Amino acid sequence: MINRNIPFVDLHSQYLSIKPEIDAAIADVIGNSLFVRGPYVEKFEHAFAELMQSKYCVSCGNGTDSLYISMIALGLKSGDEVIAPAHSWISTTETITQAGGTVVFCDTDKQTFTIDPDLIEAKITNKTVGIIPVHLFGQPADMDPIMAIARKHNLWVLEDCAQAHLATYKGRQVGTFGNAASFSFYPGKNLGAMGDAGAITTNDRALAERMAKFARHGGLTKGSHEIEGINSRLDGMQAAILSVKLKYLADWTRSRQERAKRYTEQLAAIRDVETPFVADGRASVWHLYVIRHSDRDGLARYLAEKGIPTVINYPVALPFLPAYKRFGHRPEEFPNAHYNQSRILSLPIYPELLNDDLDYIVAQIAQFS
Repeated sequence: MINRNIPFVDLHSQYLSIKPEIDAAIADVIGNSLFVRGPYVEKFEHAFAELMQSKYCVSCGNGTDSLYISMIALGLKSGDEVIAPAHSWISTTETITQAGGTVVFCDTDKQTFTIDPDLIEAKITNKTVGIIPVHLFGQPADMDPIMAIARKHNLWVLEDCAQAHLATYKGRQVGTFGNAASFSFYPGKNLGAMGDAGAITTNDRALAERMAKFARHGGLTKGSHEIEGINSRLDGMQAAILSVKLKYLADWTRSRQERAKRYTEQLAAIRDVETPFVADGRASVWHLYVIRHSDRDGLARYLAEKGIPTVINYPVALPFLPAYKRFGHRPEEFPNAHYNQSRILSLPIYPELLNDDLDYIVAQIAQFS
């Protein structure tokens, strides 16, 4: 069998599939010289809020900013504690620190990789103000018990939806459970810009206004600086590009789900491969297709030799990173996150992935196993 050269994510193929619309959108922005804020941004904010089933959307520079801005607007202050999953990208937790709070890690469910609600209450102290559930890899966290805990202890909930555009939990879209939801439009995301971009959705008008104000130098109109803020704005070019892509997101999501199903059906029979587990009542949008294997590193090297790139998301769980050495966490405190970090491997998945290429990937995994 001849080795292939399969991309991990094929952004160029996506661009080619909608090239006339993307090119026209870019040309329109350039022709009108509307590069910052303005009608392109407003159009996208309204369309994204509607698609995400939320009343308000506040766009910003990137997904990391969307978390930081949200916590500032939610009133996070020095000494406050925020509970977050032990397995996520560092944006989830570094922004807690940046906003003045203290990170409190909670272990994840071993099968779904999302925060384990059964462990949350033990982490709550009189300093706890919020919870950040992460819908990791595109699968929703278990929101019903999380929201019940939040109501019981009067905590805010900020949903990290960076990898979960259009994912649903018991038929309800993620991002509609908590006080606010954070989204990333990093190019490789299910809805990706051609550069950095992010947004926050909420049904709370006052909260949306505080977010917008802080993200725009402390004022909703130019020159009206009511507070000290930051400069985190979605530019017109990215907004126009995202508005084009937004129309295709549902179709792209279905394509990802079809490919994930094909992977799972074929990989299920292969020894030593653990396919992703999707909990009842949850619909993943498969930002990543993450398997587990006892010889993860050996499999990754073998696949690379066969022209198949893989990624480890994430090789070191957050509590064990040098950035959090100050907490002195031990593996036994987060056994599931620690177990998974040495076994997980993300395979190529994207709407344009050909069935023939997917079958080739599976065949190579079978050869290794």
